[in-house]
Amino acid sequence: MTVQAVAPLNQQILDKLAVAYQRTSTPSETALAVLKEVMQCRRVAGGHSCTADAPCAACTGSHLPKIAASIAKGQPITFVLPAFPGKSPNLAKVLGVLPDMAERRALVFLQQLCERIGRIYEPGARIVLASDGRVFSTVVGMSDQNVTAYRDELRQMIAQMGLDKISTFNLEELYEDSGFDEMRDQMMENFGQSLEVFRAAVGRAAKDQEASDQDRELHRLYCGITRFLVEDATFPGQTLSRNAIQQEPRLRAYQVIQHSQAWSNLVEHCFPEAVRLSIHPHGCGSNKLGIHFIETAEGDNWMTPWHAVALEVEEGRFLLTRRSAAQELGARLVVDNGRPSHFTLVNSQDFAKE
Repeated sequence: MTVQAVAPLNQQILDKLAVAYQRTSTPSETALAVLKEVMQCRRVAGGHSCTADAPCAACTGSHLPKIAASIAKGQPITFVLPAFPGKSPNLAKVLGVLPDMAERRALVFLQQLCERIGRIYEPGARIVLASDGRVFSTVVGMSDQNVTAYRDELRQMIAQMGLDKISTFNLEELYEDSGFDEMRDQMMENFGQSLEVFRAAVGRAAKDQEASDQDRELHRLYCGITRFLVEDATFPGQTLSRNAIQQEPRLRAYQVIQHSQAWSNLVEHCFPEAVRLSIHPHGCGSNKLGIHFIETAEGDNWMTPWHAVALEVEEGRFLLTRRSAAQELGARLVVDNGRPSHFTLVNSQDFAKE
């Protein structure tokens, strides 16, 4: 008996199935289907206990109510994602200060996520990118000039690519008549907390002394941010000792967390009905869903487009990796409109063996 291969369904049939699904699903079924779709690209912390196909009660309890509320109103589901701050200052990791193919691929992914949700729920979804470069620039070594250039180029990229499901939100939109330092001061005054609050939480989690889930989440964030800051401070020609390189970022990591939490509180204030997404891994029951944009070469759960370059390993398939790693592999730099865009490998098999 000969078994014939089954041809993939064409888009017209998929669209008809999507319409039929929407007509026959209850609002609660639709909300759960949307959550499962988002969780397919979930960036999770260690020890999580559920999957995208079978979310646990802690995860559904954290996110379903906001999704269901939008569905009950017949409105697009709004997701807000603090991300796209600006490029790392370490040129061993990135190509420059402006968005490139790494951001482009991430934006396309987010647009496609919204489009997939639209096949489940007709009003669809939109994603607000709460670009937080202005929030962190003074503590991570980015100049406000570079943050502005990155922000403007990102907006232009979104418009030129016709990504109609994506918009941006920045600190200056709330404090538009203030200088950059004044904006940050006002944010911290209105939405910030003392550094000691975060030091105590991280300390409890490190010692496991009656640590809450939030304490452990802050400890994971502290470790991840410290690592990024150490990487950004490690570049050819720097003169600091290894001990100094490691110590100073540990102090600044608390400031980054302090600013991050203030920005998170501000975003919650401005978008109270939005489902919260994050670029960082989060555990079950968190009020934020961590998501991946692009596959990472090292399987790095923390790597983001603004801390890396896009490496094309086969036609149409991109991974995130450090610039130095792409160069070490002998990847070719691709220039688009006079600007470095990404790296490409002629033979991806060599890369797979590394």
